[in-house]
Amino acid sequence: MTSTTASAARPPRNRTRAVVAISAVVIAVVVIAFFAFSSLYADVLWYQQLGYLNVLTTQWTATILMFIVGFLAMGIGVGVSIVVAFRMRPMYTKLSSQLDRYQQVIAPLRRVAMIGIPAVLGIFMGVSTATRWPAVLEYFNRTPFGTKDPQFGLDSSFYVFELPFWHGVLGYASTVILVAGLAALATTYLYGGIRVSGREVRVARAARVQLAITAFVYLAVQAISIWLDQYSTVTDTITFGPDAPTINGADYTDVNATIPGRVILAGIAAVVAVLCLITAFIGRWRLPLVGTALLIVSAIVIGAIYPAIIQNLQVNPSPIKYESQYIRDNISATRLAYGVDDVKTKTYDATTDVKAGQLRSDAETTASIRILDPSLITKTFAQLQQIRQYYQFEKDLDVDRYTIDGKKQDTVIAVRELDQKNQSSSTWYNDTLVYTHGYGVVAAAGNKRTANGQPVFLQKGIPSKGDLDLMQPRVYFGEQSPQYSIVGSKDDGKSIEFDYPSGSGGADSSDGTNTTYSANGGPKLDNFVKRLAYAVKFGSTDILFSSSVQNQSQILYDRSPKKRVSKVAPYLTLDSDPYPAVVNGRIVWIVDGYTTSNDYPYSTSHSLSDMIADSKTSTNSLAVDDVNYIRNSVKATVDAYTGKVTLYAWDPNDPVLKTWQKVFPSTVKSKKDMSTALLAHVRYPEDLFKAQRQILETYHVTNSTTFYASNDAWATPDDPVNPSGSTSLQPPYYLTMQIPGQKSSAFSLYSTYIPKTQSAESRSVLTGYLVADSDPGPNYGKLTLLTLPKGSSVPGPSRVQNTFDSDTDVSQALNLLRQGQSKVVSGNLLTVPVGGGLLYVEPVYVQSSLGSSYPVLRKILVAFGDKIAFEDTLDKALDTLFGGDSGAAAGDSSAGGSSGSGGTGGSTTPPGTGGTVVDNPALQKALDAYQTDLKARTDAYAKGDLVAAAEADQRMQQDVKDAIAATQGK
Repeated sequence: MTSTTASAARPPRNRTRAVVAISAVVIAVVVIAFFAFSSLYADVLWYQQLGYLNVLTTQWTATILMFIVGFLAMGIGVGVSIVVAFRMRPMYTKLSSQLDRYQQVIAPLRRVAMIGIPAVLGIFMGVSTATRWPAVLEYFNRTPFGTKDPQFGLDSSFYVFELPFWHGVLGYASTVILVAGLAALATTYLYGGIRVSGREVRVARAARVQLAITAFVYLAVQAISIWLDQYSTVTDTITFGPDAPTINGADYTDVNATIPGRVILAGIAAVVAVLCLITAFIGRWRLPLVGTALLIVSAIVIGAIYPAIIQNLQVNPSPIKYESQYIRDNISATRLAYGVDDVKTKTYDATTDVKAGQLRSDAETTASIRILDPSLITKTFAQLQQIRQYYQFEKDLDVDRYTIDGKKQDTVIAVRELDQKNQSSSTWYNDTLVYTHGYGVVAAAGNKRTANGQPVFLQKGIPSKGDLDLMQPRVYFGEQSPQYSIVGSKDDGKSIEFDYPSGSGGADSSDGTNTTYSANGGPKLDNFVKRLAYAVKFGSTDILFSSSVQNQSQILYDRSPKKRVSKVAPYLTLDSDPYPAVVNGRIVWIVDGYTTSNDYPYSTSHSLSDMIADSKTSTNSLAVDDVNYIRNSVKATVDAYTGKVTLYAWDPNDPVLKTWQKVFPSTVKSKKDMSTALLAHVRYPEDLFKAQRQILETYHVTNSTTFYASNDAWATPDDPVNPSGSTSLQPPYYLTMQIPGQKSSAFSLYSTYIPKTQSAESRSVLTGYLVADSDPGPNYGKLTLLTLPKGSSVPGPSRVQNTFDSDTDVSQALNLLRQGQSKVVSGNLLTVPVGGGLLYVEPVYVQSSLGSSYPVLRKILVAFGDKIAFEDTLDKALDTLFGGDSGAAAGDSSAGGSSGSGGTGGSTTPPGTGGTVVDNPALQKALDAYQTDLKARTDAYAKGDLVAAAEADQRMQQDVKDAIAATQGK
């Protein structure tokens, strides 16, 4: 065979490469398509199993339609502009050599470019518009608010739903027109429609018509946009000055200069647009150019200079005269938008004097005062009730209430969740099929303690036992659940899911009881396609090939309560603290959902992340979550066993919720469908309360003059016992109490206020006390603000904590315990309105610094006015504080413990060591000896006897060693 024949028999090398390249592209497209399909198919299965498939399909439909609209608007707009410019190009115009070279380069790609450029731009626009589907759905399903703004008299829904929609439409339209115009300009120039020769610019007639019409459309859109901008003034931010408050809304300058100016500018823009249209026919560019210059000058004069003149020469010299009405409008709208318009304000002339029997009329509140700190006793719960290393509790425990023996009991509760990272053997089989769930809840009485300082448990152990009637303790859905688990499988007919330990051996599954998941909690893996989809989703071939993955197997994922609720209700902002409750024998997570907006007229805007930040909740500096309207419109529940999500319309009159109910019909149940057992555990949400707390720091003032002067502004105090040591706000606390004027006690959420000033001295007194009723019923959500007289001397939390820390006897006793291998940890400082004043209560915990230690409640510090007491129990501390008999028993009255010193802050008890830390004679003896030797050393120094002082110091060191030995049982 000749070489020529051989060459002909072999395919050309270029063709081979082309085939390989095409094959690679096809394979890549198939792989990408399969990954996309797997993700979408998994989403369909997840939503379908949960019963919210319409939520997913509605989002998909809206997203696809918005993408198509954006793609077509940009693609067609730019494409038509390029095609028109090309077809209307001059046919016999002599081009420059440079343009000739450009055309030669572009000519082979012209058809591709005329389709590809609009398509690529259309994709970018489509992706951008697709993300705007919530605003579009809100617009087409909008619901009136029934309130009107004071400037234009329009319903608030116009600003919340309509104005953002039209601004979005005009913004995208402007982008399309501008890009289309630039594309036409480039095409026209490239093909000779525009020729530049020195200072002379020649524009062909066709090019002139196209560009002039494009300019007309663009300026017409700008005219409409400028006209709409006048309505935006009612949500704009106003800063009166460095020392004056910042508010939102239209002020005097806006009403008398900015708004009329924008109307005038819109008219000028419309006139210039018409001039551009005229130019398309008469060919005179001078008119639109002059008009454009006039528009620019007018924008500077009317839009900036004139308002500045009004503000600086008329308003600033007499701000109250001109701004009072607009400040009143802002106060009224802000209070309404944040739900504090009906807060009940009462003057509380709190006393600081103490006398015997003072708490007699507050016996119910006194008995309910919580002495367990839910942020401190996690380790205590873990050591006493974790049972095995593969269980865990949340960092901050939750506070709820339960009816036990006919009485309501404030309770600290935690779910015992799975902790896979502490398993003895971590394999795919164990992690996915064996260790699948947590077990039970642990609950303790908030107002009680044992004699040795441990919690009094109401529900504990494995199997779970107690007073909460828990019948289904398994936790397959929780805040710490694994990424995914496969449940419902069996090996050789035997259950393989580890349920709970039943022996005393190791941590493997053989030392326990197994179970098989029996609910409908996740998509079934009953065919190859489903298994393949989830194998791709989670990157695990074991899902596809393991014999333990069977037709009855279910895959559980997206198991966090917040995650599940956010997926079925994407329009909600969720509270940062979902909490568990035992309802009808089952563990359910209760999640509070908010509808929010940042477009409510005249309401002041704040970052929600900043408003809820305190020593318990960290701030998110990257969050873009400004709001000026918020409602707790939805209460959601997630069953810890089945994962079922149920949404209840808690505020059915909320216009935002009504709007979204039209978008996602039949997804939210009526509040009437909530069971009595569930209602018993509903509580006022913390994040909403924190937002309202911040608003009332300034908006408790309704007088515009006082508001502007900011001479009665308040602040939330810093947490005086913040364990991190950083400056952060004191969080609100749940307590069952009867506030002044209330007929009976209620489970409540409260916070305090101090003056807002840079003076540390001024910040040391209380100015207000805010309470939200959290018990379901006619008073739920009722806000009461106790305002203290301006001359009040009731100390604030920081001052009380300083008194505790500086008291000689208290500090000596605590310093003794801090030596060696023990440390003292202060619990939350509670403020309770009882006895005609304000009582401070702070639990004191002792914890060893070695080994698997945990905090133990040893002491209680209390204060009333400038008087303090320091005892083993709250009951004894109150008796000591109030002249030997407080008149009411605290919840820990049966805990026992010996009496001790009340300190030197005005307590009526004699000074001492502050009492014993435990009922331990050896420790008491060491403490007494330490106090005696301390006095001896002090006297020796006073006499100048250094030898005696040194001897006393040596004895004190031995006393410390004896005390430490006593605490360790030696």
